Amino acid sequence: MNQTPSPKITVLVADDHPLVREGLRSILTAPDVQVIGEAGSGRQAVTLVEQLAPDVVLMDIRMPDMDGLAALQAINSANSAARVIIITTYRSTAYLLRALAAGAAGFVLKDIPRDELLATVRAVARGESRVDREFLQNVLRDLDEPPENLPVDDPVLPEPLTPREMDVLRLLVEGLANQGIAQTLTLSPGTVKSYLQSIFQKLNVSDRTQAAVKAIRLGLVK
Repeated sequence: MNQTPSPKITVLVADDHPLVREGLRSILTAPDVQVIGEAGSGRQAVTLVEQLAPDVVLMDIRMPDMDGLAALQAINSANSAARVIIITTYRSTAYLLRALAAGAAGFVLKDIPRDELLATVRAVARGESRVDREFLQNVLRDLDEPPENLPVDDPVLPEPLTPREMDVLRLLVEGLANQGIAQTLTLSPGTVKSYLQSIFQKLNVSDRTQAAVKAIRLGLVK
């Protein structure tokens, strides 16, 4: 019995350098991924997201006529279903935090290997969030004070985390996946997932990366 093939993940590439766009299009050539459009500026990216409704947007930061972070905010403010991955050459803590605050689903560097970029696109299309792990760990280690012009959160949570939730949060900040947290704390993966959902709700975040950053900024985890 023939099975109907799964629909391809549709991608919009936004970068002001044609050679970079061409390279990303080539990298993203895969049976389950299709680049359906290219934008040379942030404003054009916003327009094409509205017209083409891609699943995923690969968005550079520094672009003319609206930068990538402003375009990200505009896309999310329009309640688009497109999920945005910031792809940049800049190892900037401020860029990372601003991107996460604006609702980026991913943040990767342009030297990312092809297989990892494809895996990131697939994960983000599934509803997950992905951030360059090494860069994130460096940010979390070094982030004693929020960068300038970033809002400082109220350190008092409406509902405090339980001791077990704090254990889970600490391991999350260390970069462990659900299975690793489960093994370390001798819990089932399902229990870890339940703890994470509670943590996200109490921290008012939508994913593990935002939870890690907020935990550091609030001083919950050192």
